[in-house]
Amino acid sequence: MSLEQEVEMIRTVPILSELAPAAQKMLCFASERMTFQAGQVLFHEGDLADSAYIVIDGSVEISLSMAGAPRRINAVGRHGIVGEAGILADMPRSATATASTRLETLRISKDIFRKVIRGNPEAALRLTCILAQRLASTTVQLGAAG
Repeated sequence: MSLEQEVEMIRTVPILSELAPAAQKMLCFASERMTFQAGQVLFHEGDLADSAYIVIDGSVEISLSMAGAPRRINAVGRHGIVGEAGILADMPRSATATASTRLETLRISKDIFRKVIRGNPEAALRLTCILAQRLASTTVQLGAAG
């Protein structure tokens, strides 16, 4: 995938679609393309949060450790983003992310991601809405697990 194709893909990611074209291009240029096989872990619950991942292709399962066993709380597919909450809050990963299928991602470092979000209020607002929706969904799922 060329830099221009990555920029076109970034424009379809809800959080990043509000960014100025120059910021989108800089984000792609500064990111690292990574491939994961099904079952491979991107990060573990409790790990240091150092990056976010944009899903180019494939899907990621998000799980929490509950009573010693993983419990699936979310899935993120093509053009989604995972790992952004921990880097924004400077806290350890709150969940484990595992590739459900073969997975192509763009890994964005914490410093670059924060710099881009800080300079783009519309993207920051959209990110806040997405995180609030995820929190509400996780709360409902955990409540149902009783």
